[in-house]
Amino acid sequence: MDYQTYSQDQTSLGELFSRLSTQASTLIRQEIQLAQAEMTRKASKAGRNAALIAIGAVIGLGAYLALVAALILALAQVMDAWLAALIVGVVLAIAAAIAVQYGVTKLKEIDPAPRRTIETMRENKEWLTEQI
Repeated sequence: MDYQTYSQDQTSLGELFSRLSTQASTLIRQEIQLAQAEMTRKASKAGRNAALIAIGAVIGLGAYLALVAALILALAQVMDAWLAALIVGVVLAIAAAIAVQYGVTKLKEIDPAPRRTIETMRENKEWLTEQI
């Protein structure tokens, strides 16, 4: 092999590594963008479910206040008004329990790991290994 052929092969190898480096950095940036998009979507879903828990908590506070009002009315005077307040309080407590339980169940269903990104990173690792 003469010097000129050797020099051209060496330059080509350098260019290949340069391209590989550029492609790898582009790939990594795209993977980071994918992970960000995936995590944003999951955070949004978690936020909606957290809002359901908050709604359940507000309804629970209303139930507590209604039960307190029922107790006050019951102690102040024995009339039909306390019974009505007690019924409202029990109904609100049941509604609060249902809303909180639903929100907690939905939060448990969310997988916080960016699974798609992890899978594509594995594929990228295999591709880079093959390229080298």
